[in-house]
Amino acid sequence: MIGILGNGSWATALAKLLTENHHRIAWWMRSEAAVAHLEEKGHNELYLSSVLFEPEQIKPTTDLNFMLTHCNVLVMCIPSAFMFDVLRRMPKDSLKGKKIISAIKGILPEQHQLLQEYLTAHFEVELKDYFAITGPCHAEEVAQERLSYLTFSGINTDDCQYIAALFETTYLRTTTNNDLWGSQYAAVLKNIYAVGAGIAHGLGYGDNFLSVYITSCYREMHRFLSQHFLQMNEQDTMPDFHTSAYLGDLLVTCYSPHSRNRTFGALLGKGYSVAAAKAEMNMVAEGYFASLGMKTIIDQTGIDMPIMQYIYEMLWQQKSCNGTLKKIELLLC
Repeated sequence: MIGILGNGSWATALAKLLTENHHRIAWWMRSEAAVAHLEEKGHNELYLSSVLFEPEQIKPTTDLNFMLTHCNVLVMCIPSAFMFDVLRRMPKDSLKGKKIISAIKGILPEQHQLLQEYLTAHFEVELKDYFAITGPCHAEEVAQERLSYLTFSGINTDDCQYIAALFETTYLRTTTNNDLWGSQYAAVLKNIYAVGAGIAHGLGYGDNFLSVYITSCYREMHRFLSQHFLQMNEQDTMPDFHTSAYLGDLLVTCYSPHSRNRTFGALLGKGYSVAAAKAEMNMVAEGYFASLGMKTIIDQTGIDMPIMQYIYEMLWQQKSCNGTLKKIELLLC
């Protein structure tokens, strides 16, 4: 049995893919009401409610111990801001030997770490058993069965291909790579840059500006990934960053109306405070929390990332969106 932790739109989309491939899933949710609704009605009440599930294929539960006992493959779909609250409820040896699939596109906010860095240090998880899912892919389009793509990253090629095959359908195509760190950092950064794109949209900037903005964001992302790769010496050959998991995911997250990070930024650009924008949305904008973690990481690594820095200042230091975008304008070429 495959376990899914989390009940948002992305968790629901991944549950749809797995059950369509005839895998039985255990589905952990925080709320007894959400579990009861899914058992009775066959759909997630709050997220992607048009997706229907067969009762015999799913086991919704709020019992974390059930998941840890019965599932050898666990898909982590809890927003990074809340992931640690769940991890500290787990025994330290409870993940040993399990395949862990991260669908989290963020950094643990208190530790400023990617999920696998924390799990390998504190939960006896071996890196060979850890895999990451990145885009470009919106949950809403998976629900609509529109052709989409996912990248699966893991250091063991055969195991990574096996994990990818669990999710592949006629409308969901998969590819694999062994760039665990880079692919996840790219997913973190694209959410931050998408908040900036949303702020620009909310302030009335047009597509011409956004095309140059996104180009500059990709250049900055590429610089971080390349320099971080050299600092970490993670593998013998530098990965190809000019692929959909990096550039493609950045493009769709910055442009698409499905993007929660873009939506969050647009509210800020229209004059909402950070607190008001968070209250307005029914979903978590990972880019908000990720910008704090990335600020710590770039300070530690010394890698120059001025666009990311300016977005951090708007989100965490209450710097003027209009004034800061004027500064970003001067960086673009």
